Order: sequence, then C-alpha cells, then structure tokens
Amino acid sequence: MQWSIRGSVYVMTRPLIMGILNITPDSFSDGGCYQDPERACARAEQMLAEGADIIDLGAESTRPGAEPVSAQEELARLLPVLRQMVSRVKVVISIDTVKTEVAQECLNEGAHIINDVSGLDDSGESMGRLIAKTEAGLVLMHRRGNPETMQSLTGYSDVTRDVIEELKLRFESARLYGIRDEQVVVDPGFGFAKDAGQNFRMLRELEQFLEFKRPILAGISRKSFIGNATGREASERDFGTAAAMALAYERGAQIFRVHQVKAARDVLNVCEAVFEK
Repeated sequence: MQWSIRGSVYVMTRPLIMGILNITPDSFSDGGCYQDPERACARAEQMLAEGADIIDLGAESTRPGAEPVSAQEELARLLPVLRQMVSRVKVVISIDTVKTEVAQECLNEGAHIINDVSGLDDSGESMGRLIAKTEAGLVLMHRRGNPETMQSLTGYSDVTRDVIEELKLRFESARLYGIRDEQVVVDPGFGFAKDAGQNFRMLRELEQFLEFKRPILAGISRKSFIGNATGREASERDFGTAAAMALAYERGAQIFRVHQVKAARDVLNVCEAVFEK
C-alpha cells in the first residue's frame, strides 16, 4: 500500500503512528497543555523520539459539543507552532482542520497532510481543489453534522455499512475535485456521530473498510467509548486504547492517531511480531 504526499510516495511497509498535538484550550484530553510554541515543539520532538511518523496539529477542538473558532483564531494558534516545528524538526506534519483558508496557509508554511474530520463536507470544493493542486495527503474522515450536533445524528440501520456508503460518496467528491486515490487515507470516524455500541461494532467489523483499497486510519485514542467500557476518565484510558489498537491492527488498520506514542509503538511492535504482516 502506498500513500502519495506532496510528490513523495510513502510505501506502507509497517504501521504508522500519528502523534496528536492539540494546541487548543479545550480538547477533551490535553486541552491547554501545548499552546506555547516552545512547549509544543518540545512535545513534538519527544513524540518523534518515541517513534511517531506524523505529527497531527489541531487548533480547534472537535470533541462533542465544542464551539467553532474563526479561521483567524485557528491560524493564530497554529502558525507560531508550525513555523517553529518546520525550522527545528524533520517530520511529516498533518493539520487537523476543516477550513480551506487554514489549510492553505499551513500548506504554504510546510505542512504535508490535511486531516479533514468533515470528510470535505464543511469546505467542499475549495478544500478539494486545494488538496488536488498541492498534492497534499488527505485524511478523509466520516462524520455527520458538526461537533455541536453530531451526537444527535447516530441513527444507522447498519453502522459499518452506512458509514462505508457515506464515505464512498465523499470519496467520489474528492475524485471530482481532482484528488487522486493515492493521496487519500480513510478514517471511519470513531467517536464522531456514533454511540459507544456503534463504535465497538465498527471496530469489530473494521476489515470491511479494506474495500476502499486505501490505508485505514484508526483514531481511537482515549475516546469516550473506551471510557464507557473501562469506566475511566480520558487521561486514564491508555490501556484501553492499547487493547483497541491491537484489535484495529488485526482487522487491517495501518495508521494510528494516538496521544501516547511510546506505548503505541510497543503495542504495534508486538502486533507485528504476532501477525508478521
């Protein structure tokens, strides 16, 4: 499996870790921890040393109920950190945004991937054309509604098949905008417009997403459905996350978006040793 990112082709010979770096005041797990650029860069360097392949920068919380911020505010949070990272660290950088203006500025500053949790639904053609033109990588995620409404939109007849069919429509839109399949990674959207039972069922049936013939990203780290099973708060869900990661790996996931990189790399090293994929 290959992933084409800004003219470079990454051959997926091993699972990749996407380290989460939230530069927000209100993210569900680590909001407020890394808004200072120096502290954020130090955290990025730590994650790289622990085995991260990608750093995912997010400056707008996407947790359920989160209020949106303006593009100007998002850029004010992102750009100082991004510029310092580009000057100090050699790493693939992903930007977690649904705004074309934000994506454009960050790609201009050296970012490589756009992680669009709306699946190109919020920004539509403008984002799609930008990604096609710049050849940026695209994480195409499934979500219904927005952070304020998504948990009221959990009505599915068959959650896995419904999510796949809805993602297919977004994938077709990406193609119409000129995005090549090789630029795309598929994210089922764990925790977005799904209740706990639906998340567990989708994890159990994750191999069905292999029909896209694109890498699958599992964004399961510390999510509320893990808390539902363990009874633990977000900061105490890393063991539950590890279990979910192992199951996702066995079912075909190839990219893992996580808070704790060192533990995640250990999990994946053991999974590789067991399954010898």
